[in-house]
Amino acid sequence: MKKLMILGASVLQIPAIVQAKKMGLFVIAVDMNPNAEGFSYADKNIVVSTTDTEKVLEEAKNNKIDGIMTIASDRPMTTIAKVAKELNLIGIDEKTALNATNKSNMRDALKKYGVPIPLYFKVDNYEQYKHAVNEIKNKNYKCIVKPSDNSGSRGVSLIENYDNIELEKVYNYCKNNSISGRIVVEEYMEGPEVSVETISINGICHVIQVTDKITTGAPYFVEMDHSQPSLLNKDIINEIEKIAIEANKAIGITYGPSHTEIKITKDGPKIVELGARLGGDNITTHLVPFSTGVDMVDACIKIALGKEVDISRKIDMASAIRYKKCNLGKIINVSGIEEAKNVDGIKEIKIIHGIGDESKEIKSSNDRVCYAIAQEKSVKMAINACEKALDFIEIKVENKGNYDL
Repeated sequence: MKKLMILGASVLQIPAIVQAKKMGLFVIAVDMNPNAEGFSYADKNIVVSTTDTEKVLEEAKNNKIDGIMTIASDRPMTTIAKVAKELNLIGIDEKTALNATNKSNMRDALKKYGVPIPLYFKVDNYEQYKHAVNEIKNKNYKCIVKPSDNSGSRGVSLIENYDNIELEKVYNYCKNNSISGRIVVEEYMEGPEVSVETISINGICHVIQVTDKITTGAPYFVEMDHSQPSLLNKDIINEIEKIAIEANKAIGITYGPSHTEIKITKDGPKIVELGARLGGDNITTHLVPFSTGVDMVDACIKIALGKEVDISRKIDMASAIRYKKCNLGKIINVSGIEEAKNVDGIKEIKIIHGIGDESKEIKSSNDRVCYAIAQEKSVKMAINACEKALDFIEIKVENKGNYDL
């Protein structure tokens, strides 16, 4: 029996663990959280940080693994690259891993290959930060600040007030969410945003689907809605796909998945960022198979093991996911779940934060409370199904504040 090591055992990794088990593989899950949900699905659990390269490598050698992978997580990519190199397994190399997980390196790599990106500055201290902000402001651009090495919208802020108090607040918030302490200050791009889901095999990048998305907007830009296929016109879609393929080449991805976020600006499509992984938020685990019939999780497992993959489109349907906002405070009751599940087209209802948990202002993806996923004949129908289902769900809190719901 072949052994597959999956780095990360959060709820987002469960589809990979379950699929690998269905394929008859012995699954080793690695996560620093001893209570990680995915552990209950795996054959063997290892409580180690996925960024502890030496410890993961030691465990990989001891367990004589045949493949290593993750889905929907950026942080383990360098570990995967180092383990794959050491054990002669299939995986991205260390330079590619760094390009795909560090926004400073990513911007440099994309710029070098002429891939369209926003104006940006790499910042290590407050003086550099103020200089970068002034440079972007003087060009009449809005300014967005991001940690170089975090994900899930953590630490991301749009500067809307240029007084010193606000500037310092944004700087400290971003710096505190940066693992290395480096941040990126860049032009904020106006326009609709999409993501491009791809699989690369033998150096050829294949576009599987293009996803429309909606975020909370300023100041945190947390993703709240996704739908497939994109409703943008065909010419724009073709240009977006071309740029995503160029970006994969620039970053160095020759095998495996990528999730490329792109803004359609007045100057044309530009890269927001790229991950050498499957898209999170159930985009590639749920929405892609519901809209195309392509199982990208299955493909990634087979690629990690050196097997042939089938990424041909099987169906032409539509899919959507919608997250629900609710009032702020301690959650004291959740109702309407069964009614929501019975809405036509609904494939999944998930309560992320339940009774006893805190409903917080949505500053990162971890703060979202619940979601609905639907599959339908059209995007409009899929979105309507999600909205109808979420309308049934009532979340009561010990009120501390309100959103404009």
